[in-house]
Amino acid sequence: MSYLVLARKYRPQTFEEVVKQEHVTKTLANSIKAERVAHAILFTGTRGTGKTTIARILAKAMNCKQGPAPIPCNQCRSCKEITRGYSPDVIEIDGASNNRVENIRELIDNAKYMPSHSKFKIYIIDEVHMLSASAFNALLKTLEEPPAHILFFFATTEPRKIPITILSRCQRHDLRRIDTPSIIKHLAFISEKEKIEISEESLSMIAREGSGSIRDSLSLLDHVISGCSGKVLHQTALDILVAVDRKIVFSLSEALIDSDIKKALSILNEVYLRGSDIKIFYKEILSHFRDLILISMEKSDLVDAPASEIEIMIKSIKEKPFGMLNRIFEFLLKEEAAINFSNNPKLLFETILIRLTYVKPVMSVDNLIQKLDLLYDKTQALKPEAFEYKRQKPAEPEENLLKETPAEYNEKQGYENKKETISINSKEELWKSALKLIEKNSPATASHLEGSFPTQLSDDTIKIEASANKVVIDRLNLKKNLGIISKAVSKIAGKKLKALIDGKILNDKQNGAKNSNKKELENKALNHRLVQEAMEIFDGRLKSVKILK
Repeated sequence: MSYLVLARKYRPQTFEEVVKQEHVTKTLANSIKAERVAHAILFTGTRGTGKTTIARILAKAMNCKQGPAPIPCNQCRSCKEITRGYSPDVIEIDGASNNRVENIRELIDNAKYMPSHSKFKIYIIDEVHMLSASAFNALLKTLEEPPAHILFFFATTEPRKIPITILSRCQRHDLRRIDTPSIIKHLAFISEKEKIEISEESLSMIAREGSGSIRDSLSLLDHVISGCSGKVLHQTALDILVAVDRKIVFSLSEALIDSDIKKALSILNEVYLRGSDIKIFYKEILSHFRDLILISMEKSDLVDAPASEIEIMIKSIKEKPFGMLNRIFEFLLKEEAAINFSNNPKLLFETILIRLTYVKPVMSVDNLIQKLDLLYDKTQALKPEAFEYKRQKPAEPEENLLKETPAEYNEKQGYENKKETISINSKEELWKSALKLIEKNSPATASHLEGSFPTQLSDDTIKIEASANKVVIDRLNLKKNLGIISKAVSKIAGKKLKALIDGKILNDKQNGAKNSNKKELENKALNHRLVQEAMEIFDGRLKSVKILK
């Protein structure tokens, strides 16, 4: 006798033996007890989840000598014939190879005859979505009002391709994808039955490669067992299936989090030399970071992985910032389409790894506050009288700034003390506050006003002297910029003021001296002890220096 593969040898023969589809099997068992089995039933779901298997069990339950019964005896003539696949009253049809209208007409003609020795004549059509439109139309009338002795059981992986007229005449049952721990448990049970010594690590790898399909997982287990003599070694199983060890996935994720580009590139090259599919490996890394994020959110119940792996993942992200994990995941997700359509996925993957090393950890708010407190303590120790530590509320959106009254604006800027309230008679204070408002709404205009100061203030006019080259002076006198300046000073003063620019054009020598003075001030700021202390505390670098007048 030829060898019987595990997927056929251990095919479930009762509803109780079906793995993780209780929502369907219990419903069918209850409908049999209540004698309310529909004449047309559609089973949908991904491959290897038990669609045809459940249809066969249901056929046995309906035709069992002791039935219809929710638990077939598997001993009577009908049960044995259905199990072995040659029952004259249970006809299995492949929808892909029998999809023409002539095939369906032949089925309808034969459906008129009574079953040979069973209670029902049952038609099981697998991959029913492959039938042609004319074949579906030919089936409609019989499907809606079949003879009392006829039952139709359909199975499909793509229900969306079935016409709505057919769907409306069927009772539909959707089978779920089987989770990895359940597949591992089932594989372990069969391995024990077959007296095969195999580690849980290898079973986990096989279950993961099976992608939620019991049949695919059993086929892979068959393949591994065939390639080993005696005990199944994990490395041998990896080599046979050309699969990627989970340890490699964990190592690469650790390298990315630690920004260790040399280690990351070495791991990728090792995977490539082993002959593994780079695109599949990329999906595994992407899925792994998704799992890490869920675990960091304390949602490990949403992670489809064995408990041992979840424990390792929990340890791997201990004290790792969530923002860092999320940035890496978003970057990988963004590049997934490019990897899938790339002619050189290894090169693109290497580029992605290099770019990911520039994703720096994000400091948590609590940690940031602690460092601010530390910086404050240091500044107070250096020169206590020069600092006032006060956490202010975030600035309002820019578009709202010019809609506030002068009192409201002064209050939000911290001018709560009556002695510090701006008076329109103090042109210097008026201009200082107006510059802040201009900087928030038009940074470009504010940059041109660097070093400017008010020279004259009247009831309806403020005159500003600005020293710069001719190009900058001309820009300040543009209608747009004059409007921005006038609006700002009017807002602060609480009345309408017109701004006039008194431009003082500097020559090249004066410009050079001005720039030199600016550079000197920047260097002085960079070398200031407080700046150095702040950079050391926050482990940062200074991007720019702004000179305040």
